[in-house]
Amino acid sequence: MKLLTAAIPCYNSAAYMSHAIDTLLSGGDEIEIIIVNDGSTDDTQKIAEEYARKYPGIVRVIKQENGGHGEAVNTGLANASGVYFKVVDSDDWVSEKALQLVMSTLKNLIADGNSPDLFLANYVYEKADAKKKKVINYWGALPRDQIFTWDRIMHFRQSQNILMHSTIYRTKLLKDCGIRLPKHTFYVDNIFVYQPLPYVKTLYYMDVNLYRYFIGRQDQSVNEQVMIRRIDQQLKITKIMIESHNLMQIRPKKLQDYMIKYLSIMMAVCSVFLIKDGSDESLAKKQELWNYLEKYDKWLYKRIRSAILGRSMNLPGKFGRRVVEVGYNILRKIYGFN
Repeated sequence: MKLLTAAIPCYNSAAYMSHAIDTLLSGGDEIEIIIVNDGSTDDTQKIAEEYARKYPGIVRVIKQENGGHGEAVNTGLANASGVYFKVVDSDDWVSEKALQLVMSTLKNLIADGNSPDLFLANYVYEKADAKKKKVINYWGALPRDQIFTWDRIMHFRQSQNILMHSTIYRTKLLKDCGIRLPKHTFYVDNIFVYQPLPYVKTLYYMDVNLYRYFIGRQDQSVNEQVMIRRIDQQLKITKIMIESHNLMQIRPKKLQDYMIKYLSIMMAVCSVFLIKDGSDESLAKKQELWNYLEKYDKWLYKRIRSAILGRSMNLPGKFGRRVVEVGYNILRKIYGFN
């Protein structure tokens, strides 16, 4: 059995996928790399097969009809044999030195019979035009280099969300919790991270910069204009997350609070891009989203709506919308996303 399965969803990724694969190969014989060719029409399949021939005990290739990023993740997970599972997007990569440290730590934890359900590490915004790379770590939010439970988490700053880039889940946990990402939908990484959280009993945080998150392609899903065009998909993902758990029943309370905060950010992201679009249709969609949350779960609505982020997303009139846009632009400059 492999220590770690790394799934690489690929769609027309021939121009850059080799970098992701090469960095993961530094994991040696204890890593399994599953390249999922999600209906590509370029040389993705050819490149993937070349790696599989060269590294037959490490690299596997699965070709499927196009189903989108989520379906490619589903396929990777269904075929994973590693104790742990990580998604690495084809335009991103990992630090080879950090990967070796992470795998050595996981191996030791398993040997001690004390391996966590969720292993976390830092990620880095590799923004194409940025002189200084922004590192997202979990200092002050999570204990370092030790097994811990949700009761011991601390204060998460706005930039410290647990994202797909920082997570390595136990494979069995993901399969047992029944996670299934929707087809032909962007932003499913939020479901991937959020839905399994109540099933996680133990965590481990290692302060190394493992994941390198590239931002710079104009067609990238996190490009601001792309996100505005695809806002209906963001709305769909947010509603799926709202419906996935009854947060009033989640314990311990620190996990409940964190999951409410995560949903608050999802509500804010949707609201910001609808406000930035500014059309009557978009502003109506924003109101519909908040009405939906109130109707579906009044308790959760009150928790999110009464918090600072919720209040700021619902400031009245043109002045209120302008305040939201200015605030977004400041955060974008500070944290380097999009």
